[in-house]
Amino acid sequence: MKKLFVALSFLFLTQLSAHIIKTFPTLKLLEQNIPIVDIRTPSEWKETGVIEGSIPIMFFDEKGNYDVRRFLKELNTRVDTTQPFAIICRTGSRTAMVARFLSNELGYDVIDIVGGIIEAKKRGFPITPLEAHR
Repeated sequence: MKKLFVALSFLFLTQLSAHIIKTFPTLKLLEQNIPIVDIRTPSEWKETGVIEGSIPIMFFDEKGNYDVRRFLKELNTRVDTTQPFAIICRTGSRTAMVARFLSNELGYDVIDIVGGIIEAKKRGFPITPLEAHR
């Protein structure tokens, strides 16, 4: 019983300390060298390119399906999730859902880039073709 209480207390405290920051894409965000995870699909990466230095890890496929275990395995391999990191999609709809999940369920500190890659391109973020990115 004591172990269960300690585990639940830890989980509760972890969730309280995690949060989501919603921000429009700014060049200041890039200057902070915070990892940006692009959760769009490979076809979207090819269509618009990706932010230079970002980490493409698909969350939802073209049909809206997802594999949380696969995503988390790759995320935790490529990003230090004990530190804040940003996520981006096309317009910000998917990142709003994924940010809530990552923060509320896993206790990650997530920066949700509002407006997605569309807004980032408008604001002059450095975009590279997917082929040149890898």
